[in-house]
Amino acid sequence: MKKLSFVSVLLVSMVVLSLSVKAIGTRDAFTKFEISVVDNQKLNNDVQKAWQIKYGENETPVTVEKVNNTKGCSYLVRSDYFEVSYNSTSKGFGAKTIKNSQRKVPFDITNAVINSESLKQQSVITPNSVDDEKALVLIASYLPMLINDNYTHLLN
Repeated sequence: MKKLSFVSVLLVSMVVLSLSVKAIGTRDAFTKFEISVVDNQKLNNDVQKAWQIKYGENETPVTVEKVNNTKGCSYLVRSDYFEVSYNSTSKGFGAKTIKNSQRKVPFDITNAVINSESLKQQSVITPNSVDDEKALVLIASYLPMLINDNYTHLLN
């Protein structure tokens, strides 16, 4: 009888655990994305080009703004709830926090959404400088991994 109740508790625990994992969601939903160009009339003076990345049909897209600098260029990835910078320089392409002077979303909100360990892991995605097309595909592919599990719904 004791064995039967132990097995029952184990089975119920496994079912509950599997349901809670599905509630968070998988990252498979982010393998498909659409990149579109933003109209130049909507750009700030320091932004050379801009795009939108959309992961789902009904959600607000993430905006990517290209800003040239002395070391190469930065791709500022923005939403209403987070922002991060992907940089392309002679040392490579990778992610880092956005400069305070370029910040539009409060740091505390971004810090809650962005996973700091994943940000460190993406500090160098490739050791080479990349062009716009490659940068956008890399950003769209790697961005979902930066988002904490509790906030992945912001992308889809």
